[in-house]
Formats: sequence, structure tokens, C-alpha cells
Amino acid sequence: MADQPAPAPHAQWWRDAVIYQVYPRSFADSDGDGIGDLTGVRDRLPYLAELGVDALWFSPWYASPQADAGYDVADYRRIDPAFGTLAQAEALIAEAHELGLKIVVDVVPNHVSDRHAWFQEALAAGPGAEARELFWFRAGRGAGGELPPNDWQSVFGGPAWTRTANPDGSPGEWYLHLFAPEQPDLNWNNPKVREEHESVLRFWFDRGADGVRIDSATMPAKDPALPDFDHDAPPVPHPYIDRDDVHGIYRAWRALADSYPRPRALIGEVWLADPGRFANYLRPDEMHSAFNFDYLNCPWDAADLRRVIDATLAAHASVGAPASWVLSNHDVTRHVTRYGRADTSFGLSLRQHATPTDLELGTRRARAALLLDLALPGGCYLYQGEELGLWEVEDIPDARRQDPIFHRTGGTDVGRDGCRVPLPWSGDRPPFGFSPEGATAQPWLPQPEQWAGHTAQAQEGRPDSMLTFYRTALRARRTEPGLRGEAFGWLPESGAGVLAFARGDGFTCLANLSGAAVRLPADADVVLASAPHFDPAAGELPDDTTVWLRRH
Repeated sequence: MADQPAPAPHAQWWRDAVIYQVYPRSFADSDGDGIGDLTGVRDRLPYLAELGVDALWFSPWYASPQADAGYDVADYRRIDPAFGTLAQAEALIAEAHELGLKIVVDVVPNHVSDRHAWFQEALAAGPGAEARELFWFRAGRGAGGELPPNDWQSVFGGPAWTRTANPDGSPGEWYLHLFAPEQPDLNWNNPKVREEHESVLRFWFDRGADGVRIDSATMPAKDPALPDFDHDAPPVPHPYIDRDDVHGIYRAWRALADSYPRPRALIGEVWLADPGRFANYLRPDEMHSAFNFDYLNCPWDAADLRRVIDATLAAHASVGAPASWVLSNHDVTRHVTRYGRADTSFGLSLRQHATPTDLELGTRRARAALLLDLALPGGCYLYQGEELGLWEVEDIPDARRQDPIFHRTGGTDVGRDGCRVPLPWSGDRPPFGFSPEGATAQPWLPQPEQWAGHTAQAQEGRPDSMLTFYRTALRARRTEPGLRGEAFGWLPESGAGVLAFARGDGFTCLANLSGAAVRLPADADVVLASAPHFDPAAGELPDDTTVWLRRH
């Protein structure tokens, strides 16, 4: 790692950071139980530092029954035993900081686990109890209360209500869960909910966390009337998405984050189609950054990408916030697979499972997409395994699938397991070094045999490998003077399937999505190209290739 430049320290590190998402369950298993853990991550911290990222975002590592992969939190102040201990998390944060890596932890404000002490107390207390005011308990409709209180539907499929039993065993009230039944929604009108979450933020900030990623950030505030509505044409304002009163939550969190001498960042998962409403979450007294899902969902098409880039930069400029760019995460089909399909767009309601896929084409486009992302002003998010060129695993046996989406939709939606398969580190057969040699437990999701050529070990030192390319690109991004700051402008070469833009200090990015080779500018030297065997002497840029140039 001696030749890897350290990240440039600055107070607002999130404005241009490359943040790598660690999905702990699937990163590295140190004890052979088939589940990744914090010791496994700690052992691989040098790998992450050498990769060249600036920060690590951890999907939930808290105590949880794991009904939804840890997004059903039972206790924010404990680490789930499957992953390790609080002391190990504290050591991980300290060791990451020694390597120049920031740490972002996940916070889930919309709901908790049904095993959370609050919810267990509410169930035991019965109707009318103060403990139930922390959630959304309501009597059912119908003559005997046998119908849900309203027509709201779960994000994971089926009704958003589950009926309880009274302490005497008789049918009781219903409770709201916009996700799985094991994830009861919190009532943010209750001051105790607000106080507890601010306490949780302090707990992790005091232990060195540099920021929090806010799950389902548009959903905590609810219309207290809980009205029925037309799900095909929702009203404005929506009963539970992007309500104006949600912003009070994040203004309080921002004040808390800003109270620390070393700034802490708030990063939102904000799925909204309206750029203006999206930008509201990034006002100077709210979040620092938010995920760019319009860009993630965008097809591999120059005109569509330019439209999204323009809209992104305009929306963020309106509130002085940095843009972000992201291609994959733990909820979406891996982009090597998406980019190898006839329809390269993505939507949560249309995963295109088992659609014919050209992985060679998808890989070529994924390399080009990385250079495009890294050249745009703002921050960039990477999902573990994309640096290895991993694709979506679509042939997981039904009996091995664990995503509640799969089970609640009866398999109509295969869910998200395919992007969560444990990483391949070494060796020529599963578990590919994910678990230690001699482990008897299988990885919690099966790895494809075809990953033998995609392990980190197999790619090490190969100049044409995806891992080498990521390391090279991330190093170049750090050292290239033209990629500092927020300067950006489209160039005349753009159009007809080509994206061309300038940054500072003579830097140009040229991405060819036209279907044919295009001429390179004569007045430029090549800094880096996405194609592994690109020959600048030919004077042409092949299709599905991005190049960084320095103009004379």
C-alpha cells in the first residue's frame, strides 16, 4: 500500500468521497459459520484501503432477528452476535481511521424489530397503554374489527397491517408495518421516539462514526388520520411518503451532527421522482448528501444519462449540496447484469429476473460507467464486489432464498438475494475464501462456480482485471488536478450517443455509447481508458468505452 496516496483530509469529506458499501453478512466470514462478520472486515481493511476508497458504509450490524437482513433493529447499542461485539465494532472504527477510512453506519428511523423492547412492552400492555403510542396501533374495521384499519399496502407485498392478540388471547388491535410484519412502524409524533433516535446518533458519533446513512428517509412521518388512498394515483401530500413534517426530524439531526468538532455527515436514502422535493432534504440545515436513484435507474443511453446528469447537478446546486453517483447497492440488480440486457434500466417493480444477459457486454459497459461516474463532480458510492466485476446470481434455489420480498410475494418478485451473495476472495471453488479453510457451514447464500476467475486473488496483479482497473481509476481520481472542485461543462463533442464534458485544468471525459467508434480529439493525451486493451494511437474510441483526457 506504500504507493497508494492517502485521502486528502478536509472537513466536508462527503462532498467528493468515494464511499464503499460493506454488507457485513456477505463480506468475509472469519469463524466458519457461513455468515460474514466484523473480524472478517477488519482482516480486509488493508484491501479496502489499497482499493482507494475514502469511506465505508456498513449496512446494519445491530442486534436483530434478521427478518429483513438487519433492517429490523432490536437494539441499536448492541452488535448482532452473528457479526461480533460492540468492542469489535469500536476496534474496527479505530483501525479504519488509522488507514484513512471514514465510517458510516446505517440508521433505520421508520421502524424497529417486533423484538425491540418497546414493541414487546406495547404488546404486553394491551390497548390504550402509553407504550402503544410509540407505534401505530389501531382497532380494525368491520363488525368485529376483523378488517385492517385502512387499505395501505406493504412495500414488501400484502397488507401493511397485522392483527395482534390481546393479553387474554382474544383478537386485538392491528399495528402498522410499511415493510415486513416483523418491522412495526414508529410513531414520530411521540417525543420519546425523537429523543431515542438522537441518543442513538450520539452513541455512534461518540464512538467515532463519521456519518449515518438514513434508511427509507422519506417515510417516518405519517398522516395521523391514516386515510385510505388510491395507490395508483396517490394524493399530494402522500399519507406517508415525503410529508413536509419529516424535515423537522432531519433538522434536529443536523444540529446534533454539527455540534461535534469534527463534522458528521447525514446521508439519505431518498427515493423521489420530483427533483425539487428531493432537494428539500439537502437544504443547508438538513442532510449533507443523498443517493442518486435517478442515475442508478437510468438506462445505458447517452441522451438519458445527460438528462439525469443535468437534472442532478441543477437540483443539488439549488441548495448548495454535492451530487452523488451510484450504480449498485444491496437492493438492486448488479449493474454488470443490468448493462448486459436489452433493457438496461432498473426499477424495483421490474427486476427482469432471468432476462437474457450478455455478461461480456455488461462488463464492458460497467467499466465505462465507472470512469463516467468518477469524473462527475460530487461523491460516488460503490457496492462491495463491483470491483471484482460480479454479476447478479439469478439461479439461487427457492429453498435458499431469504429475502422477505420473495416470500411475501409468493416468488412473483424474486427479491434482492442475487446481489447479496457472499464475496469470492480466493481459491477455485466455493466458498472461495469467504469462509476459512475447513469450514463446515456453507455460505448463507450459494456462490456460483463461475466466480472462480473473479476472486480477488485471481485478479491480483492482472493488468486487465476489473480489480486492477478499479484501483487504477480510484488512484487517478485522487491525483488528477482537473477532478478537484465542482467545475463542469458539456463539450461540442457531446451528442449522437456521446457524452463529453470538461472539468478543471484541461481535463475532459469522453464516453462513447453511440454503437460505433468515434474519433478522439487530436489535442489531448489519454490519462485512462475503460477498455483493457485500448490503443490511443488508433485515434478512435470504441463503443461502450470511456476515456479521460488532458487537453493540450
